[in-house]
Amino acid sequence: MASPAADDYLKTVYAHTEWQDAPITPSVLAAKLGIAPSSVTEMVKKLAAAGLVSHVPYGAVRLTDAGTHRALAMVRRHRLIETWLVQEFGYGWDEVHDEAEVLEHTISDRLLEGIDERLGRPRFDPHGDAIPDADGVVAREPFVLLADAEVGHVGRVLRVDDRDPELLRALEGAGVTVAATLQLTTAGIELDGVEIALPKGASDVVWLSA
Repeated sequence: MASPAADDYLKTVYAHTEWQDAPITPSVLAAKLGIAPSSVTEMVKKLAAAGLVSHVPYGAVRLTDAGTHRALAMVRRHRLIETWLVQEFGYGWDEVHDEAEVLEHTISDRLLEGIDERLGRPRFDPHGDAIPDADGVVAREPFVLLADAEVGHVGRVLRVDDRDPELLRALEGAGVTVAATLQLTTAGIELDGVEIALPKGASDVVWLSA
């Protein structure tokens, strides 16, 4: 079942549970993809028939081993391309997601390997998401969502969700980038010892080292 649409579904299912444990439902999948629920239902049936996902009516959609393998291959493509665009072409981290969505379906495996080699085999993309290696192995350290961190917690920014370019720009303006150190205090958030004001919604899109 080789199609860009199928790859997008598998990648979205994988990404949904990468940084939290709740499985994805067809309605959430439809919302993330911007597709009608009825269309999602039909595609999930096709993916299940192909052995790429498991699903029961009205229940969660989960990747099979085969689906995970294929999803990781697409995730690798997407994140390497994002990293390539930032490092080689000067794109901002708020500009690369949509470009990568297009390019990930068009470049050859040979070019992808060349990009990986040229970049020095990076382990993380510009947003802190782990880049699977060619064998699908992912390296990630323990993490906590900023919204769930307790007062007194100190952690490095491991990852910032890339779905909202405007929020990414606002976070960057506040100094919140990957590898920055944040501390939660009774008064709010400190960046390198200086209290900062986070943009609305920031606590739900920033992950810190645990």
